[in-house]
Amino acid sequence: MSYTQFAPDDSVVSNQEVVSTLWSTNEATATTFYTSSTQQASTLGDFYLNVYTSDPQVNTSASIEMALSFGDSRGSGSAYFNSAVDGKSPTRDVYGQFRTLILGDENTKFTFDTLVTGSDQIAVISFARSQYKQSLYGGSLTLVLSGSGTNKLTLTDNSQTQTTAEFIQNSQYYTLISGSQGTAITQATLPSGSYGYVFPNEGLIILNPLALSQSAANGGIGVSWNFDSNSTVATAAPNYNYNNRTLYQIINRGANFRIQASETVSSRYFFCRVKNSEYNFTSNPTIIDSNGNLLYATLINNPVTYPTTVGLYNNTGDLLAVAKLSKPLQKDFTKEALIRVKLDY
Repeated sequence: MSYTQFAPDDSVVSNQEVVSTLWSTNEATATTFYTSSTQQASTLGDFYLNVYTSDPQVNTSASIEMALSFGDSRGSGSAYFNSAVDGKSPTRDVYGQFRTLILGDENTKFTFDTLVTGSDQIAVISFARSQYKQSLYGGSLTLVLSGSGTNKLTLTDNSQTQTTAEFIQNSQYYTLISGSQGTAITQATLPSGSYGYVFPNEGLIILNPLALSQSAANGGIGVSWNFDSNSTVATAAPNYNYNNRTLYQIINRGANFRIQASETVSSRYFFCRVKNSEYNFTSNPTIIDSNGNLLYATLINNPVTYPTTVGLYNNTGDLLAVAKLSKPLQKDFTKEALIRVKLDY
């Protein structure tokens, strides 16, 4: 078997951004949402609420699209783990988890632009890792939130108007603004700070509950969060974290959640140059007889081969990759070929 050594200029690397829908339905926009009463009533339901785009009671293979959670730095809004230990509750754990992830310490609070003193509450939309692959696609977000009445708020990210990338610690973020698909409707300053942030690489949207609880005149939708200390929320069965459910309801009533995912696909192209004098003789043993003579005399002076496969080997002769041609390629002394092999990773 003969080989051809690649020259330094025989390969090149290329990167391409691939944008795809985030939802498992393959639709760009999700309009219906469901939760699982079993998960909601479990211990985990105190911390987060899983959301689906198809009913998990009917479709047992339904994919979890995102998880909703509410955090409070003081532990308000959910029952304490132990009534004798003040402030230790699921909402405090949730706040601490995302504070450590994004802010990097245990003392700093989330600030939402003009809310420089920091917010004690956050509402979090965390997308399933399997759904967004590498990151959320900037400018694709349209999130409609609806209060108890007819008041609605449409949010998007400001990635299209950012002049430079902005970071909190090592996490890139976009600011949530009023608008859709990256186009702002208004960027008026809110008395309660911005609506929140989008962290594309972490697959997170962190909302400012205080901004959403404001009246329509102040840019909110009048959401009634539970800020009470040591709340048991022991209403109708099953018991659940009230604020997680509230976040689900304002998303479900909005019935319009559009967002896309993106990933960078790296490709390496190998240009396999076959000169006219190369690869004209087959190594197939079936064309020779027991004495080593060609069975087909026409191939003696006019050899012809039909390559169908290109193999890529390392320096020790190990086969690393195989590329298949769409159809056999006729090759003889009068023809040269340039075959481009693409490897995605």
